[in-house]
Order: sequence, then structure tokens, then C-alpha cells
Amino acid sequence: MLYWFYRFLDINLFQYITVRAGFAFTFAFILTIWMMPFFIRWARAKKANQPINKYVPKNHLKKKDTPTMGGAVFIFATLIATLLSAKLNNPFVVGALITLGGFTAVGLIDDRGKVLSGNNLKGLSSRGKLALQIAVGLITGLFLMLYAGFDTAFYIPFVKFPLFEMGWAAPLFWALVIVAASNAVNLTDGLDGLATVPSIFALFSLGVIVYVTGNAVLSSYLLWPKIIGVGEVTIVASALIGGLLGFLWYNCNPAEVFMGDSGSLAVGAFLGYMAILGKSEILLILIGLIFVIETLSVIAQVGSYKLRGKRVFLMAPIHHHFEMKQWAENKIIVRFWIISFIANLLALITLKIR
Repeated sequence: MLYWFYRFLDINLFQYITVRAGFAFTFAFILTIWMMPFFIRWARAKKANQPINKYVPKNHLKKKDTPTMGGAVFIFATLIATLLSAKLNNPFVVGALITLGGFTAVGLIDDRGKVLSGNNLKGLSSRGKLALQIAVGLITGLFLMLYAGFDTAFYIPFVKFPLFEMGWAAPLFWALVIVAASNAVNLTDGLDGLATVPSIFALFSLGVIVYVTGNAVLSSYLLWPKIIGVGEVTIVASALIGGLLGFLWYNCNPAEVFMGDSGSLAVGAFLGYMAILGKSEILLILIGLIFVIETLSVIAQVGSYKLRGKRVFLMAPIHHHFEMKQWAENKIIVRFWIISFIANLLALITLKIR
């Protein structure tokens, strides 16, 4: 809508991505803040509460009546804000909508199964969930390559030229990045606000990178890959930041609502999508450092137990380890936020090192 004002009413203000990104943020934030209380009341009435895994620390039992699937609300707000603010014939915006919509759908199916059964293990099977994630990831990857004509060159940090062309392997690699990021955020979403704030930091960093990638002047100055059109996706990222901040209003400790898989899977997938557009798939390891640490802790725990019959941590993911060590929940959350902030600051510094 806002871009239409520029094209047909000649309101030049709305030609700028930064201006429309600001509006998208505001729309999504206000819409989430307004809608969430209605959703919480509805979820409580329907007993759409988060089932608590019996293996997690006992202090989680007090969360058993907390509504889940709040991610559907801020994702909906993000989509509406994007439709109002972004240039909708931009193929990279379309790809963003496919990613968010597809992974939200997978998460909703999983959340619905858990809520209806009252068991945290009764949603989609691990294989079923992974299969659906891979399917949506491949659809996104093929869309980028075949429809959007996205560059298949592979870049690494600090090097101004691509290492090689991925060719038809690109959609497979992109799907891997999207699915890995999706599951990493999902694993992190175990404490009030723990996944929300690092996601906001990561979205901001990737938004800056994607904006630079789509800007001819800035990409040339910073010796960054230049890809026409990708900067428009900054608007989607800004909308999602607004939605997440609105969600955090209700998700901060003690949480009134959880995002559920419908939120965490979609947010993680979109982070992977943004990293692809910004040619920053490797840099995503630093941008999403908290998510990487959480994922590696699970891999180390499972691997060690299978190979040695011993655990590395008291419980995995690692935030549960600190809970078992009697750290206060707020202390764990805020310290993880601090680590995420520093990691993202370092990631943005790399923009000048080529």
C-alpha cells in the first residue's frame, strides 16, 4: 500500500526502504500488542496451554497453564505489516512470505498435536516435522534459483570475491541453512524471552546486511556482493522485529504466553533466509551464536551419551543445565541476551573487513 502511494500518488517519501521499514515495524508492533490479549483469553478458554515435558526442571511445572501458539499472532502481524509496506512484486519479498507462511504452518500442525494430546511429545514426529521443514526449505531454495534468479555464488566472511559457484547444489544448501536455523531457534525457545531477544538482535544485524547487499552505493563502498532487489526484504525483517517486540511485552518473565513452534520455527527459518540473501550463511554462526551454542549442546549431549554412556551437561539444551545448577531463570536469560548482543556487534563490525 505504501509503495502504491509512491507509484501512483507521487508521494516520494514512500519510495525509501528505510521509511517503509519504519512503518512496517510500527504496524506489526501495534497489531501484536493489540491482538495478543484477545488471543491469550481465547487460548485460556480453549485450554490451548503449553504441555510441560516431564524431563525438564521441576520449576517449569508452574508454567503448565501458560497459553502457547502466540507465534501465530506476531507472524500474522508481520505478514499484514509487510503487505501494507513492502513492494509485493519483489520476488525476494515473495520468498520471505513463502518461508514465514510455510514454517508457521508446520509449527501450527505440531503445536496443535501437542495441545490436543496434552503431551509435549505428541505433536509431529521428529521425522515428520523434519520432512515438512525440508520440503518448505527446498521450495524456497528452488523459488530463489528458478524464479528470483538469485546468485548461486558462495561467499565467506572477510573475502570480497566468491569462492565458487554452487549451481544446482545451491537450493540444497539453502534448504539446509533454513532448516538448521529453524531448529536452532526452536531448541533455544525454552525460557521466557530467551529466544525472542536474540532473534531481534539477529534480525537487526541481518537487516543491515541485506540492506547493504541491495544498495549499489553501500555495497560498492564496503566491497560487499551487490544483488538488486534484496534490500526490500529489510521491510519484512523490520516488521518481524516489531512483532517480536510486541510479543516480548507478554512473553517476558513471568510469561503470559509462549510462541510455540508456530513462532520459533518461522523465526529461525526467516533468519536462515535473510542470511542467504545477504550472502552471510557462514556469518550466521556468529549472528545466531546463542542458537548455535544451544544446538551444539544438544548434539554433544546426545553424542556423548550414545558413545560413552555419559552426559556432558546436567541437562540439554544448555539453558536447562544452568537451571539444574540453580541459576535463577532471569539470570540465565539476561546473560544469554548479553552474549547475543556482543556476538551481533562483532558480526556487524565484519562489514568493514573485506
